[in-house]
Amino acid sequence: MSRIGRKPIPVPDGVTVSIDPGVVRVNGPRGELSEAISRAITVTQEDGQLVVTRPTERGEHRALHGLTRSLVANMVEGVTAGFTRVLELQGVGYRAQLRGADLELALGYSHPVQVKAPEGIEFEVPQPTRIVVKGSSKQQVGQIAANIREQRPPEPYKGKGIRYEGEYVARKVGKRA
Repeated sequence: MSRIGRKPIPVPDGVTVSIDPGVVRVNGPRGELSEAISRAITVTQEDGQLVVTRPTERGEHRALHGLTRSLVANMVEGVTAGFTRVLELQGVGYRAQLRGADLELALGYSHPVQVKAPEGIEFEVPQPTRIVVKGSSKQQVGQIAANIREQRPPEPYKGKGIRYEGEYVARKVGKRA
């Protein structure tokens, strides 16, 4: 087993990890996450740290090693601190509001757009033009944020639409007289 590129993942107190062949489960204060991993990669727990090792230096093993390490590290971070993604609405009349746990968006269409909150995801609307997506799974938080952004992506002429916080939208000039 190669230990090149070894970067152990610290496991904080209150987090339990169970490692089965092909599956890693992480349980913590914010819930439980599990991920299927390749059988070629081994994950072991040593001295309160998780160590991911690969069998050879071949390209596919190196790629799987990095992927597995990132997925496991994100699971540990997700069950302890969680992940957030912030979206901004720009445009006249564009606003968001909570309806129970779900999100209702006014995006210039003739009807409001409803976004259901899947299990493990919660929405916050601190201002009518800001949406905060929170959850313990980084992949799920990013996917839900992308689905919301897809409802009205930012357009390059006036800059209206839904964008990620801090996202730069390249503006175009438009028609000239």
